[in-house]
Amino acid sequence: MSETTTTGGRARKAGYDYDRDVLRGKLGSVDRTPGSTKPDPILTVDNVVRRFGGMTAVDVGHVEVQRGAITALIGPNGAGKTTFFNLLTGFDKASSAPTTFNRGDGTAKWVFNGKPMGNVGAAKVARAGMVRTFQLTKALSRLTVMQNMLLGARDQPGENFFVGIIPPLWKAREREITAKAEDLLKRFKLHEKKDDYAGSLSGGQRKLLEMARALMSDPEMIMLDEPMAGVNPALTQSLLGHIQSLRDEGTTVLFVEHDMHMVRHISDWVIVMAEGKVVAEGPADTVMDDQAVIDAYLGAHHDTDLGDDALLTDAVLEELEQEVAAEDAARADDATSASSAGGVPGRDLPGEPDPSTPAATNAADDQQTGDKKA
Repeated sequence: MSETTTTGGRARKAGYDYDRDVLRGKLGSVDRTPGSTKPDPILTVDNVVRRFGGMTAVDVGHVEVQRGAITALIGPNGAGKTTFFNLLTGFDKASSAPTTFNRGDGTAKWVFNGKPMGNVGAAKVARAGMVRTFQLTKALSRLTVMQNMLLGARDQPGENFFVGIIPPLWKAREREITAKAEDLLKRFKLHEKKDDYAGSLSGGQRKLLEMARALMSDPEMIMLDEPMAGVNPALTQSLLGHIQSLRDEGTTVLFVEHDMHMVRHISDWVIVMAEGKVVAEGPADTVMDDQAVIDAYLGAHHDTDLGDDALLTDAVLEELEQEVAAEDAARADDATSASSAGGVPGRDLPGEPDPSTPAATNAADDQQTGDKKA
């Protein structure tokens, strides 16, 4: 487990001294370009591509996440943000992942805290210190809140054979895990619900439970996928406070969110995705003005002039009416020509009636009747 110290009632990672102004000062010198180099990246990603058939959902050449910062990953729906999360945390496999016969340049590679994470399963990623939450909460509804919390701890007694067969050892570990779960439930104001089934919680409370459960493993970085989605406004401020406190205690936060007010309020850095690619990076207060971001959300031709109603003068309107009248007259002439040739307007060729038209059908019926009489 990570060593922690207590400052002002909060657990803080040993050796971590957070100063938001200092952090933002460091980030202030970073280039505002996609894939820019960070002063102290905890996560570095290269050549991550995910294809579904002929569609490329993610195509990230290079991106870095600053250690100890709150980084927002934003973009329009379908930009590939959740798929990117799935790839990084081992819930999906990159199409560009290295294989037995291809491990050279251009293959996917991402490094977390100095450890290569490519082709690593979700359980091992979590043990390495990178955990995530989901858009749709994954609380086990038929277990109690406390039981859900206990599942999130690392080094469970049952994972070690020798600990499991020595009662004093596994009992001591269970007491440690339970005490930690109770502390987190108190912090997230869910302690009174600890014996309730998780399925009885509101949407916002489930979000809190999932975040608290993720912290049971003492992660170095937590990835939150739309933490505010479906949350009652009454709990929004509480969630914001918890996310900020994570950073203050030394946990790196990477989150996906569509609420731009939240992004501006708590983010130290923003990464923007569109059509699977990183199109912009920068501080929250400036990246929103980037032309690539505006185009991603509103479309590249959002400022195109579609016409001025003032230009529709009487003369122009009269000319348009004449064009419409001429087109109607031409269609009427075509219909008359087709009818005089024995066809149905718009369907039959002259001299060759369509067998599906009433006239042709009646003639065919008469022929069949004559054949039967004969």
